[in-house]
Amino acid sequence: MPEGGGFDGEMPEGGDFDGEMPEDGDFDGEMPEGGEFDGEMPEGGDFDGEMPEGGDFDGEMPDGDSGGMAGNGFGGGSSFTAGDETLTLDLTDVTITLSDGGTGSVSDLSVDDILQIDYDADGAVSSVTVLSLTGGMGGETGGSFGGSSEVEQGTSANTIDEDGDYSDTTYTSTGDDENALRVDGATVTLDGITVDKSAGSSSDAETGDFYGMNAALLATDGANVTITNATITSSAQNGNGVFSYGEGTVVTISDSTITTTADNSGGIQTTGGGTTIASNLTVETSGSSAAAIRSDRGGGTVNVDGGAYTTNGYNSPAVYSTADITVANATLTANNSEALVIEGANSITLTDCDVSGNMSDTEGTSSDENVHSVMIYQSMSGDADVGTSTFSMTGGSLTGNNGDLIYVTNTHCILTLSGVDIVNNEEDGYLLLVSGNSGSRGWGSAGSNGAQVEFTADGQTLEGDIAVDTISTLDITLTNGSTLTGTINIVENDEGGAAVEDNAVVIIGEGCTWTLTGDCTVTSLTNNGTINYNGYTITLADGTVLSE
Repeated sequence: MPEGGGFDGEMPEGGDFDGEMPEDGDFDGEMPEGGEFDGEMPEGGDFDGEMPEGGDFDGEMPDGDSGGMAGNGFGGGSSFTAGDETLTLDLTDVTITLSDGGTGSVSDLSVDDILQIDYDADGAVSSVTVLSLTGGMGGETGGSFGGSSEVEQGTSANTIDEDGDYSDTTYTSTGDDENALRVDGATVTLDGITVDKSAGSSSDAETGDFYGMNAALLATDGANVTITNATITSSAQNGNGVFSYGEGTVVTISDSTITTTADNSGGIQTTGGGTTIASNLTVETSGSSAAAIRSDRGGGTVNVDGGAYTTNGYNSPAVYSTADITVANATLTANNSEALVIEGANSITLTDCDVSGNMSDTEGTSSDENVHSVMIYQSMSGDADVGTSTFSMTGGSLTGNNGDLIYVTNTHCILTLSGVDIVNNEEDGYLLLVSGNSGSRGWGSAGSNGAQVEFTADGQTLEGDIAVDTISTLDITLTNGSTLTGTINIVENDEGGAAVEDNAVVIIGEGCTWTLTGDCTVTSLTNNGTINYNGYTITLADGTVLSE
């Protein structure tokens, strides 16, 4: 979007816009019928004038009830033909959600911004969301300065591209788009090194997130890097600590300290099919969108044993997974964010970990959607394949300090808890919420973006209420002496979506106990254990009311 500008042109009926607006000004023309625009605006296209504070885009709305200047996907390479038809969008009193999760006004829109525009049933603009090129993540917000599908890694102040052992060496960087140390395709042992990325910003947050540009230490191109007793620091924006990129790249790091202070600067990051093996690390991040254990597009494999992983910024989970991430014997603390996020067909497996989250009511990217300690979802941004999300936790503790404990939306999820000490310090928060969402962030379409959860409690003590909305399903099984103290209820979908069958299927295994704290509604109930009704009732889908 231009810094001040109005938009005067016709959107395609299909509706995706992906490209750069010219800085000089005016756009008045017709989008191609194919529906996607990817690239720079031609010099002939005009985009004129400053945007009035009231927020109107002048012209005519195309046929159709909704569009979105960016949809779930961003297209590839349609041509642009100028024309004389126009589009009118009135943004007066419309909430504009910025890419950092905050709200703003028309004056906050900038050149090259890509917008998702949602309409109400009457065809009026209901909300505008500023997206990064690939749509942005849920628990973390990707950068908003563009993006590239090509592998771009910038430069490096120091590069090791030959096999060898290196010790007690200091590597520094203050340059933009520059690694302090890059290991490129070599088998290397690094002991007692110091890596300091003290300055230099990233020109492209997504390139930094996806490919390791501007990271303090980047391993790439099939490198095999073993790091011990290292001190790694970064105070640069988009300056991830240790980054493992690409198939065949393996980073094994132990007994080291990683500290980052700026936004979009994770602790250990794995993308593009890379592998990271970490043990006994002390990792602390302080910026926004800076998960301590982090993966992004292309995923990979992450195995962590021991150590402490702490985040202090908003939208900065202790673990953000678009990969297969396994953590054991570690402390995972998010002081101003949800603790764990799984996106799409990926997993987090925890064993004997102490986990705590404290998501903000107002500053989180999705705080107005839901506040939670664990989120499992499908963003549709393209950063994670669509499929089954898997969350398994055995032993240890899971503490929620604000909101619901676990929130699942727009994905299929296999959830297993076994012997976990669970504490939810939010009195009104759900133990588990399985539901659709508003669709305002691209997490599926409102009314049809429910979740499907298969939840097994194995030797688990559960306390709290569980809710599943009418467009979602929950199969919950208590096994191996598990207990549940609380309610299970089917609730209406907030967006009025069409109800599905088998919303809540409950199985109480032999030796297991469900103690009610209120009336419940479920689809069906198989009870091979004990139900303590406490004067309450369970109503089944067929109208049967169970009581003691």
